[in-house]
Amino acid sequence: MSHVPTSPGDSPFQSERNPRDEAPQFVLPLVVRIERGAPPARTDALETAARAVLVLLGDERATGDGEWAEAVRDWEDARIRKVVRRARGAEWRRAEALPGITVTGKSAEVRVFPPVPLDGWPKELAKLQVSGTELDDPEPPVGADPAQPVLWLNPELDMSAGKAMAQAGHGAQLAWWALSDEARSAWREAGFPLAVRSADPAEWRRLTGSGLPLVRDAGFTEIAPGLTLAVEGGSRFCPLPRKR
Repeated sequence: MSHVPTSPGDSPFQSERNPRDEAPQFVLPLVVRIERGAPPARTDALETAARAVLVLLGDERATGDGEWAEAVRDWEDARIRKVVRRARGAEWRRAEALPGITVTGKSAEVRVFPPVPLDGWPKELAKLQVSGTELDDPEPPVGADPAQPVLWLNPELDMSAGKAMAQAGHGAQLAWWALSDEARSAWREAGFPLAVRSADPAEWRRLTGSGLPLVRDAGFTEIAPGLTLAVEGGSRFCPLPRKR
């Protein structure tokens, strides 16, 4: 089943109770590799997590009669939960041995797995820590390419890198749902180019009032319920509404 939110109130990420709460709950696990001596840059980790979600959604195993398709459908019929955990060394190698897809950025590696029941994580992943995903950017991110979609983070929120990675994944998923098959194919063939940036505080109100797809977090962890991210389309890829 596809869900194409048309307003914040239609979003499966919203905090109000709805029929999705009555369905069995699933979660999409993501694991970011954070080695002690070589942690990834924060923005690259966020962008790699967003692409990892898109890679899974576009994988043939996640659609039709694919081996992951039923789990993806069950997950999409409930709350769209994503949890990011961290791994290094032997932990990362054990995670890589499980069915999933590793997506590599400039400095980041993120492995995404097919959805699992909320209380049914594989033991290799359940042991991994959620905390400790504090990452920094060695240099300020460059301006976003206008040809690519931009996932704009709410500048008023203080989120760990792991929490922000999940929000970026939510935004990428909203974009995927809203696209035609043709637009999805073009974006996938290009490698899912996108940018994640923190919005200017003065622009955030304009972004959230411009008809863009919006992510509303349910407030289960770290932050209170509310808007976390706005998705702006690119001039070449992901033809969604644009603020500019």
